[in-house]
Amino acid sequence: MPTSRSTGVKLPPFQLLLDRHSGELFRFLAASVGPVDAEDAFQETFLSALRAYPKLRDASNLRAWLFQIAHRKALDVHRGRARRPIPVEELPEVATGVDGGEREPQLWRAVRRLPDKQRTAVFLRFAADLDYAQIGAALDCSEPAARQNVRAGLATIRKGWAHG
Repeated sequence: MPTSRSTGVKLPPFQLLLDRHSGELFRFLAASVGPVDAEDAFQETFLSALRAYPKLRDASNLRAWLFQIAHRKALDVHRGRARRPIPVEELPEVATGVDGGEREPQLWRAVRRLPDKQRTAVFLRFAADLDYAQIGAALDCSEPAARQNVRAGLATIRKGWAHG
């Protein structure tokens, strides 16, 4: 196993890390930012990971480390959406509803409207199938805090479903 030059940490080849976790990271990002922005966020996640990989000081939970990077890239996408207008050819005179051919489930759209930590915790739990310890590591919080973020996010969604 290669050793990081600057830290002496034993690291698997980066390609192996990519092969092992790319599917679950892409699913997390697709659920978190939507199918349109997932590919770019995925590429940005692995570019950032590749740049940081040789300098890693702790290789005990590389999966959580990758999800932490993906979480930050998803936040960047959400922040970017707030700043950019959505281009359309012409504005409709009356708002239109969603047609029957939805590109993504309504539930994921509801999750996407949650506050940052709750949204990411719910996506990590149900789209990436991480346990609460791994979610805590990815969000840089304790396991109980990760559990609480998932619980609060689900409660908010249930309340919205009951009133919607």
